[in-house]
Amino acid sequence: MKLYDTGVYLVNGEQLIPDDAKAQGALTQLGKKADKKAAAEGTMAYHILNAHNTSGNMEQLQIKFDKLTSHDITYVGIIQTARASGLEKFPIPYVLTNCHNSLCAVGGTINEDDHMFGLSCAKRYGGMYVPPHQAVIHQFAREMLAGGGKMILGSDSHTRYGALGTMAMGEGGPELVKQLLGKTYDINMPGVIAVYMTGKPRVGVGPQDIALAIIGEVFAKGYVKNKVMEFVGPGIANLSVDFRIGVDVMTTETTCLSSIWQCDEKVEEFYEIHGRKEDYAPLQPEDVAYYDGCIEIDLSTIRPMIAMPFHPSNVYTIDELKHNLMDILDDVEKRAKVSLDGQVDFTLKDKVRNGQLYVDQGIIAGCAGGGFENICDAADILRGSSIGADDFTLSVYPASTPIYMELVKNGAVADLMATGAIVKTAFCGPCFGAGDTPSNNGFSIRHSTRNFPNREGSKLQNGQIASVALMDARSIAATAANKGFLTGADELDVTYSKPKYFFNGEIYKNRVFDSKGVADPQQEVKFGPNIKDWPAMSALPQNMILKVVSEIHDPVTTTDELIPSGETSSYRSNPLALAEFALSRKDPAYVGRAKEVQKAQKAIEMDQCPKDALPEIKPVMDAIHTKYPDVDRHNLGIGSTIFAVKPGDGSAREQAASCQKVLGGWANIANEYATKRYRSNLINWGMLPFLIPSGDLPFQNGDYLFIPDIAAAISEKKTSIPAYVVKDGQLKEFELTMDELTDDERTIIEDGCLINFYRNK
Repeated sequence: MKLYDTGVYLVNGEQLIPDDAKAQGALTQLGKKADKKAAAEGTMAYHILNAHNTSGNMEQLQIKFDKLTSHDITYVGIIQTARASGLEKFPIPYVLTNCHNSLCAVGGTINEDDHMFGLSCAKRYGGMYVPPHQAVIHQFAREMLAGGGKMILGSDSHTRYGALGTMAMGEGGPELVKQLLGKTYDINMPGVIAVYMTGKPRVGVGPQDIALAIIGEVFAKGYVKNKVMEFVGPGIANLSVDFRIGVDVMTTETTCLSSIWQCDEKVEEFYEIHGRKEDYAPLQPEDVAYYDGCIEIDLSTIRPMIAMPFHPSNVYTIDELKHNLMDILDDVEKRAKVSLDGQVDFTLKDKVRNGQLYVDQGIIAGCAGGGFENICDAADILRGSSIGADDFTLSVYPASTPIYMELVKNGAVADLMATGAIVKTAFCGPCFGAGDTPSNNGFSIRHSTRNFPNREGSKLQNGQIASVALMDARSIAATAANKGFLTGADELDVTYSKPKYFFNGEIYKNRVFDSKGVADPQQEVKFGPNIKDWPAMSALPQNMILKVVSEIHDPVTTTDELIPSGETSSYRSNPLALAEFALSRKDPAYVGRAKEVQKAQKAIEMDQCPKDALPEIKPVMDAIHTKYPDVDRHNLGIGSTIFAVKPGDGSAREQAASCQKVLGGWANIANEYATKRYRSNLINWGMLPFLIPSGDLPFQNGDYLFIPDIAAAISEKKTSIPAYVVKDGQLKEFELTMDELTDDERTIIEDGCLINFYRNK
């Protein structure tokens, strides 16, 4: 795999020309012009963005999407926010799926209450509702929503349908709210990176292997961060559509903004199989297309891969792991000390038996693993064998009921079940810790999307630890056939049957509610007792005092660490209840500290003295008055902030930000933000996305910071903002910075949150 350190020209979809001193001559020889600006408009990404941009300025995009999609731990908050902001009907198709809290196993009635809320809103506002167990969100979108040249926005980070010619983006809920209220998705024109594929995958290599190889190469370098990955090259023709989808969905783990693939007759056949041939559109870059960078991959060189705990970028070939087992396990233990803050002892060395790595559990599931081809290949590997009667277990989750039906018809389900594997319904739980949690110290291999700490469902705060390695379904099946001893699929001699897929959409016709876009204002919205409105949120004050209530120095902080997944997801319909879980796995004292500081702001909102509610603020105010004597409760806000080196990797969940806001958070301070979507979530909840250079911090956990005239700084579009550490009666100045904000983003911060922004309008 090669990463280019220059931009590249792609000529006729096949020939790469680096943007160097020889580029002009090479293009001239081919009868092409080296017009970089015109060639940059020749990408597929440019054409799709241009078709959906309403600003008239391709440098500053204002995008309107064709369709929206959410699942049952995001749509309640989104619709509640939109309702509070004046929602009357869904202006574009909006699909509510129910694939996360499907088990209805935690908290009594609250999961099914959310589902009934979703169904009633689909009826009232004119949407679609997919009942639990029918399909995971992204598979339904592939089967029923995607279209060539279209754009879809989803409130799940793995919203990726590029292999079908659809540019899809996963964002926090407030960005969907904007679309529901007729507003736009505002971003600067992103860079576009070519992913140039040649060759053909080896037998036994699957889409997860290709994806992990890419992630391992680009993640740490930030090579595609907030850019569009555009898949091109002759190697794509050697991949089935299911294979392309499996690579595409994992692009989220590179931190790219979105993805798009060239589309051919195989994609046309996919749409035809699903009864939607009219939604196909051929996609190719123009004869000359310019890219800001390029990842060149010879598919034939990729071997079966494994991403060891605790990140999808911690990748090795399975062969490399087996030959350097103890050294790599030692490295994993060192990483664990950082990821787990030394809270528990962690080792995988006790999994080594007679020189082989033994695995406790295998899972093939969700939007990445649950595809038809993945499961058929796994069944071919396992046919006639046994997973054994020891610790090892294997669970398989087809991604939709139509896939499940076809697997039943062609015998794959029977073949899997005969081995001792369990085949279950469509469910995202294994991906985020709501299903198949291993035993303490258990080690699971999964064809799913992520393997962050505790993402498999263990609770660090209770002294529990389990871990996940990501692998392709084929190598998981090979390991299962070897009764739990780690095995790459290329180690087996298997004839893959590659049965044809037949889609039966009758189950959707029988069970999915589709309003056809017709709203019914007479329909009452059904509220369970756990569904609560967002609390009132204050506007940005003239001056601000922040207490640092958590300091995180991990290289990357995931949204799972900011607000855990798993059973806490059941409380996402209740902002105050959910906020009690904020940072519970990373800093259990955070909630108490934040709520203590919040007492001062609540006193201000009641026109009372904040020093009475929070006595420790008195010496802080006294120090501030030595230089700013006019600061008082009439022009002051008091709240909390956290520092993290690089927060926001992972899920699109807005609650990673909103829980902080609910607890009185006014800002984050970071060296950089891992994703655009997390920074957007902060802004949409009225929180300031401050930056500070890496190195020694001017403050520490527990310190108070004073930011004078912050409202004026935001209004005047300042990117450098003076601040002070208030300590020992002194004001010590330092500098905060902030990347560019759009006009709407500034107003949202000034108003205090997106809900206030729309109410004020």
